[in-house]
Formats: sequence, C-alpha cells, structure tokens
Amino acid sequence: MRRAGRNRFALLSLLGALVACGGGGGEAGPGAGAPAPAPAPGSALSEVRQGEGTFYGATGAGNCSFDASPQDLMVAAMNQADYAGAAACGEYVTATGPKGSVTVRIVDRCPECARGDIDFSAEAFARIADPAAGRVPIRWQVVAGSLTGPLRYRFKEGSTRFWTAIQVRNHRLPITALAIRPAGAADWIDVTRTDYNYFVHPEAIAPGTLQVRVTALGGAVLLDTLPEPAGGLEIDGQAQFP
Repeated sequence: MRRAGRNRFALLSLLGALVACGGGGGEAGPGAGAPAPAPAPGSALSEVRQGEGTFYGATGAGNCSFDASPQDLMVAAMNQADYAGAAACGEYVTATGPKGSVTVRIVDRCPECARGDIDFSAEAFARIADPAAGRVPIRWQVVAGSLTGPLRYRFKEGSTRFWTAIQVRNHRLPITALAIRPAGAADWIDVTRTDYNYFVHPEAIAPGTLQVRVTALGGAVLLDTLPEPAGGLEIDGQAQFP
C-alpha cells in the first residue's frame, strides 16, 4: 500500500476517425463524411498493459484538478509514464487482478509508480484483490466510459481574456487536444495542456464568446461555444462523444 497524502503528478488507439459536432460550432471536422462506429461503453481503446496495483486514500481529487467525488470513489492514480503529462486525466481504465475486475476513472498521478502500475482507491482495489495483499499483479487497458450528460468545461480561477485556462470534464473518451477560436478570428489556435490538466492560452484574446474544438482519442471532435473566460465558471457543452 502506498502512503496517502502525496502529490501525484502515446496511448495506442484502435479506433478509426469519428466526428461528432456539438452546439455552437456550425462546422464539421475532418472525416465527417464517413464516421467510424462509436465505441460502446467498456470497449477497448488501448492495448492490454501489465503492472502492479496498489491503493491509497483517494478522494477523487488530485493532480488532474478534478473535484473530490465522495459519491464515486472508483478512481485511481496513473503511473508517471502513462500519465503522460495529464493525457490520462479523466480516462477510464478497466483493470483485472487476482480477485476480479474494476473500471476506474483516472484522477491523479503516482510519481513513484513504475510504468504499467496503477494506484487505486482503497474501494476500487478491494474489487480486484484482498487489501491485505497491498500490491498485486494487474492487467489493464483504457476503455470507453459509461456516463451520461454532455462534456463540461471549467475556466480555472484567474482566467480572463488575457490568460485563459480551460479544463474538459465528463468525457467518455480520453481527450487528446483542444483548440480555441476567439471572437472574430479566422483560424483555430491549438492550446497546450499542462500536467495539472488545464489547457492554457497565456496570451490576450478578443472579448466575447469563445469557440472550442475538443478532440478525443480516435479522432472524434466536438465543437462548443463558451462565454468570455471568467475564473471558476463552469459550462455544460452541447453533446457527448458518441
């Protein structure tokens, strides 16, 4: 068992291109003419990986900057290598251990974990192994999540049109990229993701609404229109990845 209270700070896709357009965009992404079938909940999005499973006192919060989720503690921290600079944040993983299988959402990173290892919440670990074991061999892979509702966006505290940080929440597929198009702009701007799971654009943008383009593992794209950036503001998108 790894100690609680520490700070935790690519994926191989087996999907073809899939494009879905949310509200506020008015345009389709590449490949819109021939979308691939949407991945069913629980369907594999990566190869099977192997490592060791441990557990900690998870709350649902962590390096991915999500809120605590006491009502849902099927969560885990990903090892440093597979965390991949926050690329794993919010993705769903199905892991199998000596006792059974469990599906968890990645909310944190485990700096001391070796590649392939996952540090589970105590509640999730109990689904795959006897907690007394402390450390067990596991096999796991990234899967499509089973959830309801549209994507949700959050502007980090301090966000304004002069410094904009956007987080994507409630996504059933791993997020691989985010781009913005400020009011009046002709071109999209690719935004860099930080290791604390916000996409940060450090330069000033025009006042007014802000278009966002979110790309998921496999190429699915959703477009939404957000209000002018304001710290702490949360907004529901128009759709979920199919």
